[in-house]
Amino acid sequence: MAAEANKKTLLVESQYFPNISFYKALTDHEKLLIEKNEHYQKVSFRNRCYIAGPNGSILLSVPLARGKNQRTIMKDVRISNVDKWQALHWKTLVSAYRRSPWFEYYEEELGSLYEKQVTFLLDWNMQCFEWANKVIGVSTPVTFTEEYHKTYAPELSVTDARDIIRPGDKQVEEGTVRYTQVFQDRVGFLPDMSILDLIFCEGKRSLELLK
Repeated sequence: MAAEANKKTLLVESQYFPNISFYKALTDHEKLLIEKNEHYQKVSFRNRCYIAGPNGSILLSVPLARGKNQRTIMKDVRISNVDKWQALHWKTLVSAYRRSPWFEYYEEELGSLYEKQVTFLLDWNMQCFEWANKVIGVSTPVTFTEEYHKTYAPELSVTDARDIIRPGDKQVEEGTVRYTQVFQDRVGFLPDMSILDLIFCEGKRSLELLK
């Protein structure tokens, strides 16, 4: 998803460790505007991400206090911390990436993030997003919507990418970011995984590959 002509601001929903398409779009824009006043949408990356495992892609899903069918404003969506989902996600990440070139380098810091219990999904997503941005060197200014608008006037120079990047079967296409994944020799290359996959496989070279 390349930047539209003269579009300086990328508008997108909050996502849990966004995938590579999100970050490629981000590097094409000067500013990021995150939608926080929409109603929560199920089957999206708002509370899920996919990583590359030994048998293919693995879904990591954040459980929600009122379930996936709620019609709550995104900024008010609460996480269900009844079950130890963070410990499960972290265990899955360790299992998938302990043999990757860069996992050990980031293990302690990221592990600490998964020990912090958070109430709201938006807050958790932002903590994850800010951590990933720091690691790969993304410094794009980020703001939140103050109210919901279905459309934006052309003169505002906004690329509206809300719900454009959605879960589903991903194909290797022209422009796909290519790199060597941990289990590529077993399951083939899995395109458009969470930014975590790129970070653990390529480390400080991640931003270079996104541009």
